[in-house]
Amino acid sequence: MAKSVGSFLKESAHEAAETCRGGWRVLVTKGPSQFQFWLIALAIGIAAGFAALAFRKGIQFLQATLYGTEDLTHLHSFAHTLPWFWLLVIPTVGGLVVGIILHNFTPDGRVRSVADVIQGAALYEGRVERKAGIASALASLITLSSGGSTGREGPVVHMAGAIASWVSDRIQANGITGRDLLGCAVAAAVSASFNAPIAGALFALEVVLRHFAVHAFAPIVIASVAGTVINRLEFGDVTEFTLPTATALQFYQELPAFLMLGALCGLVAVALMWTIFWSEDMASHLQEDLRIPRWLRPAISGAMLGGIAIFFPHIIGVGYETTSAALTGQLVLHEAVVFAVLKVIAVSITMAGRMGGGVFSPALMVGALTGLAFGYIATAVFPDVSGTTTLYALAGLGAVAAAVLGAPISTTLIVFEMTGDWQTGLAVMVAVSISTALSSRLVDQSFFLTQLERRGVHIAAGPQAYLLSICRVAGVMRDKDDLQGAPEERCWEMIAEGSYVDRNATLESLMPMFETSGAAFVPVVALGGEDQPPDLLGAVFHVDALRAFNKALSDTAAEEHS
Repeated sequence: MAKSVGSFLKESAHEAAETCRGGWRVLVTKGPSQFQFWLIALAIGIAAGFAALAFRKGIQFLQATLYGTEDLTHLHSFAHTLPWFWLLVIPTVGGLVVGIILHNFTPDGRVRSVADVIQGAALYEGRVERKAGIASALASLITLSSGGSTGREGPVVHMAGAIASWVSDRIQANGITGRDLLGCAVAAAVSASFNAPIAGALFALEVVLRHFAVHAFAPIVIASVAGTVINRLEFGDVTEFTLPTATALQFYQELPAFLMLGALCGLVAVALMWTIFWSEDMASHLQEDLRIPRWLRPAISGAMLGGIAIFFPHIIGVGYETTSAALTGQLVLHEAVVFAVLKVIAVSITMAGRMGGGVFSPALMVGALTGLAFGYIATAVFPDVSGTTTLYALAGLGAVAAAVLGAPISTTLIVFEMTGDWQTGLAVMVAVSISTALSSRLVDQSFFLTQLERRGVHIAAGPQAYLLSICRVAGVMRDKDDLQGAPEERCWEMIAEGSYVDRNATLESLMPMFETSGAAFVPVVALGGEDQPPDLLGAVFHVDALRAFNKALSDTAAEEHS
């Protein structure tokens, strides 16, 4: 029998009252702790914002000292007036100083950057190396001030990660909280660096945390806004690039051209990434074959950059002047092509020399030059249905950067925020979507994830790939005295056959042993010296390893959907 209207209204009122009471209980029990966490996120955002600001001001100060100009947007024009030997000496000496810093304060002489922050978020509960990170920031500061051809976002992101790691250690944050705080710091640093609060927040979620969990969104936005406020208090509400008068698509006939531009930019982005990786491998082989000290490696790269800068000072530093010239159509076709090729070479030399810096700003420059060159050709072939060449430059800028970062959402937004042009979104989105779809098939999704894959860290494939490297054998094994443990006699037989695993190993190395042997368990030992036999500690059962892996997957899924 159907309910009466009065019963229905009474039940609805009761349900609404229960919902309100439940919401109040949540507010009373969890509200204070949540509010406290947001305050911590705000503090981290402020600290990371000031760190990014100090890094940017430090570059201006050192650049003014070395080159005689504080204006980052007109560095290469001023460099034209300097003696040729000065252009050679500055990056060489800068590289030497960088090499000495990294040799003394990092275990491997390698600069820490965004890839290490992604690894820290995935594998180390939101923590990154602090000592090596500070040394890397200082080395990158000197590199960018003395003519290194990279960007400032990489060291700034890692520096912010070091701040978040320090806070996480102080409050003994668990993995979820540590990752959220790391995301807050990254968002604030990106926002403070580029005056891009929306993109800063989405960059932290899309690139570093690699999920869009609701629980992380509010504190990350708070930190991102804090970083932006710090930037605007110093520089005002201005964009990084100033575009000419508003551009517009010639109805919809021009969209196929932006599809082709997206495909071209995807290939250019892959070429940029492959060139960097090939150069790094070649430099490592030469260093080993010629027995070059690792502290001298950045100086050699600096000398090579100086040699190029004598003839093409456009490759010095971040490259904002050339990028702006491309976006405003101040370059001709052959200049756009030549400068794009030279920038790829210069970035590869800088990265191969382990001088430090990021790839985002170089990707912007290469993308703008690629888009401009394509625009000149497209508008010449189809003049009646073509818009302006600068629109192609803007779309190319976003397409190459998105493919390199593997971040189509945040890159599209950061392009809009850095240029202030929100009217050409359709063209940029089309080019970005095609470029990222193509490039992700040719590399491991992005420059950063490919870097990690080359180091044997399998984050690109998702949690099912990298979680095995987190779970340790010692936490899963059953002791040899356990009543439900493996028979000791059979364990020694398997050890004699060479089928065992060290207690410090992870499930990443253990699981293939189960697959190949079909055994129900694998002995766990403590390895002694060369002449000492291994000490049997217990055994790991296949069912226990699967159970631990399944729990890790479940916890990760719960975090990403919370």
